[in-house]
Amino acid sequence: MRNPVYCVIPSWNAVDYVGACIESLQKQTLQPTIVVVENGSIDGSAEYIAKNYPDVVILQQPKNLGFAGGVNVGIRYAIKQDAEFVALFNNDAVADKAWLSGLVNAAKKYPEAGIVTGKFADIHNTHLDSTGDIYTTWGLPFPRGRGEKVSNKYDHDNWVFGATGGASLYRTKMLNDIGLFDEDFFAYYEDIDISFRAQLAGWKVYFEPSAIAYHQMGATSGKIKGFTTYQTHKNFPMLLWKNVPMGLMPMIFPRLFFAYWTFVFSAIARGQPWPAIKGQLKALVLLPKKLSERRTIQNNKRVSDDYIRSILTYDLPPNATKLRRVRAGWWRVTRRTT
Repeated sequence: MRNPVYCVIPSWNAVDYVGACIESLQKQTLQPTIVVVENGSIDGSAEYIAKNYPDVVILQQPKNLGFAGGVNVGIRYAIKQDAEFVALFNNDAVADKAWLSGLVNAAKKYPEAGIVTGKFADIHNTHLDSTGDIYTTWGLPFPRGRGEKVSNKYDHDNWVFGATGGASLYRTKMLNDIGLFDEDFFAYYEDIDISFRAQLAGWKVYFEPSAIAYHQMGATSGKIKGFTTYQTHKNFPMLLWKNVPMGLMPMIFPRLFFAYWTFVFSAIARGQPWPAIKGQLKALVLLPKKLSERRTIQNNKRVSDDYIRSILTYDLPPNATKLRRVRAGWWRVTRRTT
């Protein structure tokens, strides 16, 4: 008998914590088929999983495909098995036992929701990691609520712009419609990209506060120096080039251009000029490909620019402290009061 719900875990050198992740999924009130995509680990992860969790499907990859490439392997496998839903879950996270049932119940209640996300807290359940993702008029994405104390503040804000790829549910009907994750992103903001494409195609993203998981933030990406800087400088422009409708470009492009170069100078000040420069160069190399993808995405757009405008956040991300100071200085110089 087929299982309509699959849970895909992309994993790279996570032998120290992937066991807790798998066990939390095995204890779910709604049992998924668990799939681990082993992204070229060299720490014995695959052998550890095979020995201790024989019911888990292991898809061994010869090299690290990143988050986007890794989850695509698992998603394709699940679709071939006729899955209705695919949940994605970080290897450094653990789930409350009702996490998956909360996501699936919400997806069944709201058929227009192509993606359902939940409350993602830090591993100690003291501060939030994400309650859905936002995309700002500055072209900068941000996890809603990140760094705030865990509370019920967001529990009634149920429709959101996007969902974190680290702990969300995706309807395979939507994935067949808009395509899988963009592997050129590798890691960081690939979840914003697919959420943006879903919104443009007429799907929505739902936040289900009863679906709770806990995340050991940065456990994987923190292992590689300069990784975040490189991916950020590569991926921010691609989000814009692919997804922002032409009618919103005059509002978003100038702001992102200014913010982007602020990030470049910040990277130089931190002693990471080369990851930033390499990210810029890679983004330029990928520009023709992304513009070609843009034509397809925008031609298949099923919603108005006004709708996309209505789901944007009209502010900088809360953590953009330097940009906020620069903006405040500009407002003082121009005597702007709003």
